[in-house]
Amino acid sequence: MEKNLALVLLLAPLCGFLFNVFLGKKAGKSISGIIGTLSVLISFFATTYFFALIQSNGQPVQVNLFQWISLEKFNIDFSFLLDQLSVLWLLFVTGIGTLIHMYSISYMHDDENMHKFFAYLNLFVFFMITLVMGSNLLILFIGWEGVGLCSYLLIGFWYKNQEYNDAAKKAFIMNRIGDLGLLIGLFILGYLFNTLDYTALKTGILSNSAILSNPLLSVAALCLFIGACGKSAQIPLYTWLPDAMAGPTPVSALIHAATMVTAGIFMVTRMNFLFDLTPYIQDIIAVVGAVTALVAASIGLVQNDIKKVLAYSTVSQLGLMFLALGLGAYEVAVFHVITHAFFKACLFLGSGSVIHALHGEQDMRRMGGLKKAMPITFWTMMISTLAIAGIFPFAGFWSKDEILMTAFHGNIVLWVIGSIASIMTAFYMFRLMYLTFFKEFRGTEEQKHHLHESPSLITIPLIILAFLAAIGGLISLPGNSWLNHYLEPLFSKVSHEAHHLGTTEYMLMAIATAGALLGIGMAYSKYIKQNQIPDEDSEIKGIAKVLYNKYYVDEAYDAVFVNPLYKVSHFCRKYVEEAVSGFIFGLGKLANEIGNQGKLIQNGSIGLYLFAFVIGVSSILIYLFLV
Repeated sequence: MEKNLALVLLLAPLCGFLFNVFLGKKAGKSISGIIGTLSVLISFFATTYFFALIQSNGQPVQVNLFQWISLEKFNIDFSFLLDQLSVLWLLFVTGIGTLIHMYSISYMHDDENMHKFFAYLNLFVFFMITLVMGSNLLILFIGWEGVGLCSYLLIGFWYKNQEYNDAAKKAFIMNRIGDLGLLIGLFILGYLFNTLDYTALKTGILSNSAILSNPLLSVAALCLFIGACGKSAQIPLYTWLPDAMAGPTPVSALIHAATMVTAGIFMVTRMNFLFDLTPYIQDIIAVVGAVTALVAASIGLVQNDIKKVLAYSTVSQLGLMFLALGLGAYEVAVFHVITHAFFKACLFLGSGSVIHALHGEQDMRRMGGLKKAMPITFWTMMISTLAIAGIFPFAGFWSKDEILMTAFHGNIVLWVIGSIASIMTAFYMFRLMYLTFFKEFRGTEEQKHHLHESPSLITIPLIILAFLAAIGGLISLPGNSWLNHYLEPLFSKVSHEAHHLGTTEYMLMAIATAGALLGIGMAYSKYIKQNQIPDEDSEIKGIAKVLYNKYYVDEAYDAVFVNPLYKVSHFCRKYVEEAVSGFIFGLGKLANEIGNQGKLIQNGSIGLYLFAFVIGVSSILIYLFLV
């Protein structure tokens, strides 16, 4: 039964994809959306069965389908592993995925290619399920590449806009850079252990003490982390994620909250037994995570596009998760992944509700005063904003405080960086709320006349996600962490000490809360009390200009990588390609000319043929007897 149910879990979204590809346009928009949503809902119900099963007996479910690769010493099965980590991931992938699909039925209803949109969404969820369920790194790699493909398709969904196409290509190419690192790591692990199966790798690493001195182990861990940097948007491969806002808003919610960007966190957590034995790589992960959190948060301070603010917020929150992973607190990182999925999905879908009401407007400088017209959107986003800001007792308070607490005990400098990033988060998120929902409406009269709350298919997912953002922290309360107990079989060490509260811990919680309130207060003073609405016509100067232009990282990448590559390709096309083509076509012309001259010999003269025959025979005789 478990095997059949696992296949249902995996294949239900694929069936939704096939339906929308072949029958979606004929069936109509509503049926297309309903089938797409139900297919993910079926996967969610199947996941709840496995969750209940593992919760009751604690034993993982292994589903072997067939032997995939069989070499002399290297064997890989096409099999799936449903354990505590994969089932937990599947719960929010399929659960939040279902809500996003439901939301999309209303949000995308006027799009002529709605069936295509749901086909891509279903395929996205299918590949994410494949990534999470795989029992080895090779199946993970299939899902890894699949979500990269789907992100390209969905970011560039409105392909008639060339900027959106460029954003899709940017995401695809930058992920390929990270994926090369992941692939090298896979080859190294395959070479060292003759397997890529998680269980066999763990046994091989922990049972072979001699392998610890092999530098290839650290190289493999570093390469895997490079792959995670690409997929989960960490420095230096983070610039694709803010540009991914080109896709429809439900795509942004799916990428940022439930699927693609969490893949890197999942992979590092799954391979915890490798990273635990490579402390230098863990240090790199922690530093990269902390710096990413700070840099992305600082950029978010001055962005005016509502989705860009949320995008940089995601990059920053992912940085905090990697900070926890680098400190070995895998269960804390997983905790923040879950709470972040709740409040970030709500925030993105809420921003989509605002954009929907304003007929595509995304600039917060042209919003304001939406609180009365859109009360459900406002309150759900407010709850999620309090959660991401780290205000007690919302979900983000518990998970973010856990990360900062772990950082304080592990590295005080990283704690300071993480704390500053958290203060910035509170500021720019409440800046978003104040500019969007408070004061007077700053849009056009036509927009003001048509302001209204979104339909129920949009607001119901918002309400559910806001509720989860409010109570999500209950799964891992200090001193009574269900999540830690649930994940304990997966980790060689679980940082229970982070859950026992003393004077230091209460002090850290107070500092974090004070920092969040400071950020909120600064935003209130600037945008409510002083009413300093950003002016569209005024020139941005100083550090604000640097932040607004995202530290000019994209420009630096263009100057160092993109433009030189364009020049090299232009040179190759103009000179090298012409030279090579000329040489190749020259050989063809030479062959043709030889053929043309050869044809002249065939003139029908018997005497000429006999003369050639005699010359040939004479040449053979001379070679045989005289040379």
